[in-house]
Order: sequence, then structure tokens, then C-alpha cells
Amino acid sequence: MMKIALLIVDMQSVHVQDQVDERKINRACEYINYVAGQLRSKNQVVIHVQDVEGMTEDNRELYAVIPEVHVYDSDLRVAKESGNAFWNTELEQVLARHGVRLVIIAGFAAEQCVLFTYNGAEERGFRPVILQNGVLSTHSDAVDATYRDRNVISYPVVEFLI
Repeated sequence: MMKIALLIVDMQSVHVQDQVDERKINRACEYINYVAGQLRSKNQVVIHVQDVEGMTEDNRELYAVIPEVHVYDSDLRVAKESGNAFWNTELEQVLARHGVRLVIIAGFAAEQCVLFTYNGAEERGFRPVILQNGVLSTHSDAVDATYRDRNVISYPVVEFLI
């Protein structure tokens, strides 16, 4: 069976709270949580990628994953300080250690960190896809462009693959 990882990028209060409509957040999280649950049930990999640039002891809670995203003890975490989750992080090594080939990317923001991480995965020989309905942005046209210009996967296809 092919090893798959779901990268949940920057779904943190500091980024999405008061930036993205609550209904859009809830909808994206519904898809993210469903796919994450499917992957966990088949011993696949779920990774929460968190941007820690600017984090201090005083604002640490703002950098936590939003409560709408379900985080399990078995999930992995990768901290990053740039747009591409592969840049100066251990993400590539973590994926390689788990034998991951297909990387499903979801989260915030479509035109920045999601896109940069997608490109980073492709450059490193992984097979990146965007989770349909699992990407957010402050610009709705950026989400549309992401779905138009990148490989996209829907949750029924994920179910089929695993």
C-alpha cells in the first residue's frame, strides 16, 4: 500500500482568526478532519505544520492549531519559519522515514504557504496534491486558482486509495 501524508498547513489562530469567514473555516475543517480520520484509521501520516515565526512566550496561544482542527496524539508536528514547510525543517526527512510518496496538502493560505509547500514537495520528488475543499485564503480567487492550477484530490479518492 502506498504511504500517504496529510499536511495541515498553518491552521492557527494567528493566521485564520478574524481573517477568514467562520463558515469557510468550518467547511474546510470538516474536510480536513474527515480525511485525517480516514488516514489515521489506516496508519497513514497526519502532520500539523505550524508557522512559529514571531512566536514568543507571551503570544504562544495564538500559534496553536485552531480548535476546529482535530489533533491526535499520534499526529506529527513540524514547526516552520518560512512559507515552504520543507525549507529549513525536518519535514522531508520525516516523510522519507515514514515511506511517504503522496502528500496531500490542506490549510492556509492557498496563494502562499500551501502553494509554496506544494512546490517544495514536488521539487523533492514527492507527489503533491491539494485537498479539494480543504484550502483557505483571505482571497477567494486564490483558492479557485489553486484548484485550477494544481493537482487536486477529493475525499472519495483518498478513501479509495487507502
